[in-house]
Amino acid sequence: MFDHFLSLSYGGLTTAALILVPVLAASLIVGLLVGILQAATQIQDLTLSFLPKMAALVVILYLAGPFFLRALTNYAAQDFGGLWRMLGP
Repeated sequence: MFDHFLSLSYGGLTTAALILVPVLAASLIVGLLVGILQAATQIQDLTLSFLPKMAALVVILYLAGPFFLRALTNYAAQDFGGLWRMLGP
């Protein structure tokens, strides 16, 4: 029973990391590029850093959304399948 909870938590953390890493990496890269652009041009506007990050996040979620959804549904199917095996006779 304890092994099931460990594998469940491990699967949840790896699924969360699988979904969050591309989104956070895109935000980090765009933020870094915008920061370099702002430092080079000496333009200090908050919306200039916010809007490109949001656009990058929307593009990443649009392109990788089906993959993220498939990863979440696979994890949920394994989770509920393991729950019924654990509660069964």
